[in-house]
Amino acid sequence: MPSLVRKIHVTAAADGVVLQPSNLKNSSRTTGALIKYKTFEIAPLPKDRADESTVAKSFESHGIVGLLTLSATSYLISISGRQQVAQIRGKAIYVITDVALIPLSSQAEAEGTVQQTRDSLRKVGDGGNITDSDDSEEEDGHEATQDDNLHDDDLTQPTTPEIPNDVNVRPGISGAAHKRGTSIAQDVIGKKGQYGRFAERWFSKNGWGLAEGRIQTLSEDDPSKIKKAEDEASQFKGEEYNPSFGFDGSKGSSLKAEAQSPQDPPLPKGDKTKAEEVAYSLLPKLLRTTKMMFSSRSFFFSYDYDITRSFAYQDLKGSDLPLHKVIESLFFWNHHIISPFIESGHSHFALPLMQGFVGQRVFTVETSPLSVRDAVLEAHEEPEAIIETQKKAAQSSSRPSTTTSETKKRDFLMTLISRRSVERAGLRYLRRGVDDEGHTANSVETEQILSSPSWSPTEKLYSFVQIRGSIPLYFSQSPYSFKPVPVLQHLSDTNQAALKRHFSNISGRYGSIQVALLVNKEGSEAEIGRAYEKHVDTLNENGGINGSKIGFEWFDFHNVCRGMKFENVSLLMDSLGSQLDAYGQTVEVGGKLESKQSGVLRTNCMDCLDRTNVVQSACGRSFLESQLKEEGVDLDLQADKATQWFNTLWADNGDAISKQYSSTAALKGDYTRTRKRDYKGAINDFGLTLSRYFNNIVNDYFSQAAIDYLLGNVTSQVFEEFEANMMSGDPAMSMKKVRQNAIDTSSNIVVADASEELMGGWTLLCPHEQNSLRSFPFEECVLLLTDAALYAVRFDWNMEKVSSFERVDLRHILGLQYGTYITSTLAAAQMDEKRNVGFIVRYKPGKDDIVRVNTRSLKSTYVKADEGKLMSGEDLVDATKAPMSDPDAIVDTAKEDGGKVGEDNTTTPTMTRVLAFKALPAKSSLANVEGAETNIVSERELVKSICEEIERAVTAGEAVDKRATTSETIPESKGEGGGKRMVEEKDIMSLSEAKKSTGLLEQLGYSLKKLVWA
Repeated sequence: MPSLVRKIHVTAAADGVVLQPSNLKNSSRTTGALIKYKTFEIAPLPKDRADESTVAKSFESHGIVGLLTLSATSYLISISGRQQVAQIRGKAIYVITDVALIPLSSQAEAEGTVQQTRDSLRKVGDGGNITDSDDSEEEDGHEATQDDNLHDDDLTQPTTPEIPNDVNVRPGISGAAHKRGTSIAQDVIGKKGQYGRFAERWFSKNGWGLAEGRIQTLSEDDPSKIKKAEDEASQFKGEEYNPSFGFDGSKGSSLKAEAQSPQDPPLPKGDKTKAEEVAYSLLPKLLRTTKMMFSSRSFFFSYDYDITRSFAYQDLKGSDLPLHKVIESLFFWNHHIISPFIESGHSHFALPLMQGFVGQRVFTVETSPLSVRDAVLEAHEEPEAIIETQKKAAQSSSRPSTTTSETKKRDFLMTLISRRSVERAGLRYLRRGVDDEGHTANSVETEQILSSPSWSPTEKLYSFVQIRGSIPLYFSQSPYSFKPVPVLQHLSDTNQAALKRHFSNISGRYGSIQVALLVNKEGSEAEIGRAYEKHVDTLNENGGINGSKIGFEWFDFHNVCRGMKFENVSLLMDSLGSQLDAYGQTVEVGGKLESKQSGVLRTNCMDCLDRTNVVQSACGRSFLESQLKEEGVDLDLQADKATQWFNTLWADNGDAISKQYSSTAALKGDYTRTRKRDYKGAINDFGLTLSRYFNNIVNDYFSQAAIDYLLGNVTSQVFEEFEANMMSGDPAMSMKKVRQNAIDTSSNIVVADASEELMGGWTLLCPHEQNSLRSFPFEECVLLLTDAALYAVRFDWNMEKVSSFERVDLRHILGLQYGTYITSTLAAAQMDEKRNVGFIVRYKPGKDDIVRVNTRSLKSTYVKADEGKLMSGEDLVDATKAPMSDPDAIVDTAKEDGGKVGEDNTTTPTMTRVLAFKALPAKSSLANVEGAETNIVSERELVKSICEEIERAVTAGEAVDKRATTSETIPESKGEGGGKRMVEEKDIMSLSEAKKSTGLLEQLGYSLKKLVWA
């Protein structure tokens, strides 16, 4: 395949940032690129400008991650630190240890960051080692790979400048890596790690004042204030990093994440939408999050080897296509942000990244006929020693064996690769279950490879693949609970269809499927486990997938392994042994596949982390023993004390996946590493659980929005949604489809008279309490219009069922009013008078108006709105509709219509009532669904059209005919032929009125929430 650029000189020129491949003897083969300021256009670098990127004005990057573009600003993300962690067939595998974010707004800003990065690199290692040539490209186009920069500036990671001591940003935090020798309470009080800013604000005398100023700045248009907030935010110096984009001291990461302090980007000139303004105000946080994400030692790459495919699907013949075209897109994490380079024809800069884990171990086995079992003599766990061993073995074709009459030594290499899917990617509790396409959260493919250190084609190579992933049903869990209960969502048929799509995807990729379910059979996890088993049984009863049934084994891990007896996992291995043996493994010899794995084990618990990793490591151990036995080595990895290397490799894998999903190392890691469980491990697990809980409710929401944005799943509007709600939606859920289904379901249930014709249906926001304008939280509801009545439907979106509905006869509607409807003044988006629009329907209840609530019982009662009496009914029970507190506007309306208002400021059923509705945002952050629409109807246009639709229905000939058969008359204000129109355009709740209604506690609650979350 065509070579990728290995070393790039990055220079800030007058007209743009120059990317010049370094050490090229044949410069015509690979051209440089120019990224123009402000337009961010990527153009070929003219040959006469090749000398611009001089060493004195540039820093040397190891590759390009992509472009981070937000609003009218863009940043080049380049790899400034890497470390070789493995070598496969002589090809180096690297992990990213640091990145630099270069602003593309102007030369001054880009030049400043380039200089900062260069100075920082000079402080590392032997003066930065900027001009090393171990990655130099040869004349024939082949690149050196055996010792590819193994000793360069990668082994110590910080590449960003030190923050001066006089910068008072995060007092109490040192630059040294924080070790987990303190409790969470001590860290909070000491303002350490990820608790630093929260603790600083909470305990500092002037911290609240600073925070309040920062919060107000987020929604203001004053450039100087925004720049001031960015100055404070960009001065950031942290500790050891964990992938929730906070910091902790968990063992296993040596990264000192001193976040880069790029030049503050100027406010782009020209008009910006509110979404762009909010996104820009959160830009410093996005930059920090992006830097931390790519510097977390979670992203791996190779210049000339496809690490995204298992050995069963490697292209053994080689391909002439660029690497980005042959890799597995399911594991291509920077596809969205690197696409500008691909589209502009600079694919030699397109370096694919994979998130997950890569690790290797070399071990030497001594075989002796005098003992029953063979033994492991030694093992290398450090990457440097492992790579050196492979080099020596490759140079001598194979390592010479030491042989006597009694003993024989032999070297083996074990490689472990885990690949996290980009589909339904995200963090614990924010991404659970399955999506509409059958993709599950925390989906990871893990491949265990056994080979010789020399990778000699004459020797056998073994590959075994297993997968993990969330339960393929729609469910959620609250991040605010210490032990959250799984809540199943949607109808059974909807879940069945998603589960079938999920297993169809797996079957198409791996073949036959064996499920190992590890959740509890009792307690909160049991219900979703039973639902999973039931849906799999249903699938098998209907022929399975392509005639092949899904194997299903429910192993109650906590019950069977009670008392820390995790060795009982062997019972599960015994149960699955025959099925896994039938699937086999992939074996390659002589450059050809001798056999190919025909099925896969799919393991999951609730999070697919701790229990799953224990079981997967046990399965990997079983296969490694059988592979060694085939090589003539009889080894008991469970009993041999010298096999600690195997346990630590799998424990490191579990920690990596856990940090990427839940922000902490895996639980039960002590057993995975030592095959022993004691009270110290239990105490450590408790501390990790507390850390997970903190991250779930504080750090993860913005991090999830950033992940979705970097993957291209959402637009910049996601940050506006985050500022308003401190959370973001799930881009994998098609809300258009869900809402249409809600309308269809509601119309089938609530419209009892078959003669009524459905004229329209909409999903809108409505107050929590009926007959009110401002009661929180606002809920998404369904409004149905027939030729006889209006139906306001409260919908259970989790279960896809009608919760309650109110029917209003069209003859009883007195008028409609639409206009600005501000319900909150806490965030900028909530105060936009053009987008916060709604309408109210004013009516006088009559004898045909009813309210019903669904409680899934056979008998029910309901309320007749004009009498307030309980009546018998079917399938639905009474709402016992108590009078609701009304705003002054409703009270005044009631008085105008002759109604009576009680002393408690409530209305009675005989008085005028209102139905209040607010338009949902017209634009969505979802990039691939609603966000892709071109003809978007504004909120005001939508509300106006709904009101006119209701008015037409009221005044239509069919409605007049229906009224003619009753004794009721049409109010004069609604009559045809010159009568007063029903629809009036007038503010429902203006911005000034909303500000008066926003209480102090509400403001303080939001300020505190934003202080912690944002």
